[in-house]
Amino acid sequence: MSEIALAKINSFAPVAQQADVSPSEPIFVLSSSQLQDLLGAIQSLKDEVQDLKDTVALQGEKMAALEATQDLHAENSFIQLQLINDLRKDREPQPLQKDRGEILRALLAANGGKMLLKEARQKMHLNEPRFSELLATMRDHIDTKPYYLNKSAKILILK
Repeated sequence: MSEIALAKINSFAPVAQQADVSPSEPIFVLSSSQLQDLLGAIQSLKDEVQDLKDTVALQGEKMAALEATQDLHAENSFIQLQLINDLRKDREPQPLQKDRGEILRALLAANGGKMLLKEARQKMHLNEPRFSELLATMRDHIDTKPYYLNKSAKILILK
């Protein structure tokens, strides 16, 4: 009967692969200690695979956190650029400063293009902080340099 079963199995296989193997021959013989060793090796491989899966999951979480941090930094950089642009807009002369700037330029032109800073401030009746703001908005038109006779005094020069 086993020969009939073997013949049926071999009939499905290609001719080159057909073999005369009797089903009663054992293929592998393992002792119980060898089987235990194989099972232990399989378990240690399963543990190692689980550790690797845990590591990959942890790295995925870290990458997500880093991407969130990067997005936050990009947003902060954008906000900083907006603030810088807002500050630059505030440095542009206001209408009253434009009028005062024209007055200061006319005053300097009337004095030959040069005048002591203190004199100009007093003639325009401005306090020091206001006059400093005016000079900051007029940097393209008026230059300040130390006065050569008195280094603590400054002179205004038309550009």
